[in-house]
Amino acid sequence: MNNPYYRRAGSDGEFQVFDSTEATGSNWNPEIQHGSPPLALLSKLIEEGAEGSGLRVGRLTLDILGAIPVSRVWVRSWVDRPGARISLRVAEMAAQAPNGSRRPVARVTAWLLARSDTTDVVTDRHPPLVESEAAGAPLPQSWTGAPGYLRTVSFRRQDDGGGTATVAWMRPLVPLVDAESTTALQRLAMVVDSANGVGAALDPARFVFMNTDTTVHLHRLPEGDDFAVRARASIGPDGVGVTTAEIYDRRGFIGTSAQTLLVQRRP
Repeated sequence: MNNPYYRRAGSDGEFQVFDSTEATGSNWNPEIQHGSPPLALLSKLIEEGAEGSGLRVGRLTLDILGAIPVSRVWVRSWVDRPGARISLRVAEMAAQAPNGSRRPVARVTAWLLARSDTTDVVTDRHPPLVESEAAGAPLPQSWTGAPGYLRTVSFRRQDDGGGTATVAWMRPLVPLVDAESTTALQRLAMVVDSANGVGAALDPARFVFMNTDTTVHLHRLPEGDDFAVRARASIGPDGVGVTTAEIYDRRGFIGTSAQTLLVQRRP
């Protein structure tokens, strides 16, 4: 699959307009989007809006406000809390509702913080993660061969060694928007929502465990286009779960992610 996730379709007032391709399709339902493409596209708007400010992203939170259709979407961004040292930016995606109106379907909020030199006090609480020569274990059987998003990422699973989490290296295989260049942060956003699938504690053939959000904290900006998560889900007794993960690039530990899960038994 060589399609980008999105193709530009012009502008509409304050909105940029994009056509979603089949590459965005979720493993749960190919007619709705996986969380990573919207996170990446809205992160692109966040970064572009912050150019020249001297600030960089410290936290990204994607909230999925409804089913995101694989169709035309409208996106916009704005500053919610201006500041020279700390600023909150928001990017929002809308899609057409059945009645023809537009409804918000996803929103990313990002805390941006001023840069300063702290190289002498750098602290990583986890050592770098090295990809195993044996990496490459398949996805869960019920997701193997799924159309859409799962075909657009190189997944290489490996043993964590301790048995408490699952590690997977991931690299996006398609562009985000047409042939436009992407930043390392956008490439990370193109895969990081997959932590829920990587760290699955349940069989997806028997359970649905969809995340409503993805929050990423980054003490260092990512580098390159190959990223790993060490992820694990915790499932509560009443249909709610959480997946947490440590995130790595080839240089080392860069941050953490957390996702809230709706857990339901399949009929």
